[in-house]
Amino acid sequence: MEHASNPIDPLQSDRILQEMAAQNMELKRIRKVLEAIINASEEAISVVDENGLGMMINPAYTRITGLTPKDILKKPAGEDIAEGKSVHLQVLKTRKPIKGAHLKVGPGKKHVTINAAPVIVDGKLMGSIAVIHDFSELKQLTEALSTARHIIRKLESKYTFADIIGESEAMQITVASAKNAALVPATVLLRGESGTGKELFAHAIHHASPRRNKKFIRVNCAAIVDSLFESELFGYEDGAFTGARSGGKKGWFEEADGGTIFFDEISELSMNTQAKLLRVLQEKELVKIGGIDVIPIDVRVITATHVDLVAAVDQGRFRHDLFYRLNVMPIFIPPLRLRKGDIERLTEHIVRKLNQEFGRNITEIMPETHTRLRRYHWPGNVRELENILAQTIAQMGFFKTMIRPEHLPDLKMPSGAPYALSNGVGEDAGNGKNGLEIHQGMGDLEQHLPDPGEDLKSFLAHTEAAFIRKILKKNNGNRTKAAKALGISIRSLYLKIEKYGIGRF
Repeated sequence: MEHASNPIDPLQSDRILQEMAAQNMELKRIRKVLEAIINASEEAISVVDENGLGMMINPAYTRITGLTPKDILKKPAGEDIAEGKSVHLQVLKTRKPIKGAHLKVGPGKKHVTINAAPVIVDGKLMGSIAVIHDFSELKQLTEALSTARHIIRKLESKYTFADIIGESEAMQITVASAKNAALVPATVLLRGESGTGKELFAHAIHHASPRRNKKFIRVNCAAIVDSLFESELFGYEDGAFTGARSGGKKGWFEEADGGTIFFDEISELSMNTQAKLLRVLQEKELVKIGGIDVIPIDVRVITATHVDLVAAVDQGRFRHDLFYRLNVMPIFIPPLRLRKGDIERLTEHIVRKLNQEFGRNITEIMPETHTRLRRYHWPGNVRELENILAQTIAQMGFFKTMIRPEHLPDLKMPSGAPYALSNGVGEDAGNGKNGLEIHQGMGDLEQHLPDPGEDLKSFLAHTEAAFIRKILKKNNGNRTKAAKALGISIRSLYLKIEKYGIGRF
């Protein structure tokens, strides 16, 4: 027996149709409202569907990129990009937002920054929406400002004490000494290993001095042929020698008159040039090559070296009278391994600078990354840290925002290097906490004495070094307390630490 089917209630059917029509009208109304909002926005907006096909752009988008709806709608995401990767596709792939991506878009290759986010409804990915900011005008202004700063810094100095990063005890003492030196016209000798920032300190001393509005001239003594050094240093008259510039030339001292001249790697000067430099420093006057007129000069001299000048004097490679003339205000810049408490702030500062240079958006550094950086001995000091971080960021994915330990290159101690650190040892060296860590058992003082047969000078040096080690150990590596116990200034203690390589243990 066949069952009769239930007839559809016409009233119910009409009601369903009316509800669907109402919902459709509401969706259309919402769409119109959203379109009106997007079109009224001053920010450029782009929307794609779940397949990455263009759904909507607003007039601001066309104004910035030069692309119309015809160029974008129903076209694959990325069609508008001149340089870089599509953030829409990245968002659809990861279902995560992206902030601050730098791209070039449109036929005019406009430089823009983009923030994008997924559109998710009831857990389902429906597409991606991006807000585009025109960065080209700001970039042009930034470049113009950079150019202006570059011109100004040619006349003045490039860095100030505000550019020196360091809260460790060692660095605070060094900065305080440098600030004192800036207030007097005496010559300054900056001592420290390569990469510690000697030139940075030279600039900062000049900038903080009464000569800040006069020229700062840097001379790399290791980069100039000795035969040319005299003409560059003192200048020459017209026709002084074959090939001389018509009308003659001012030398560095004359150019820097009233300002500061910085001799980097002063130990590289020949004995002949050292004698001529000494005369200028003593007499405060010079005579150009080929000239007869005496020219008075008023120049502040700052020098720097990574070489032990005392040893160079003993070996006959550096004039003792010039050394005393330059060593009026000696300043020792500690190596990075003696101020590891500063590594975290240094790293964050360098990463911010590299973000601008590389167009990246690194916003976080994992604590484990900082720990790994602190465990390394840094023979190349801050310069090596900058190089390692540049390598790291250059090799990271363009959209990554966090530096993890695995992003760092392999940090290994060179074979035979004297500053090996065990796991975590010395991480707080130089920050006033643990100070200098002792890597080997100290034993009695006699264990550090030289074998019989060494001369008296070597014997006394070994004895002094061993005694300083013992006092440092007794004071748990606190250099301020050790200096007081030794009866010497903290500056003298740092000089002796460097001289004897006490960080080696």
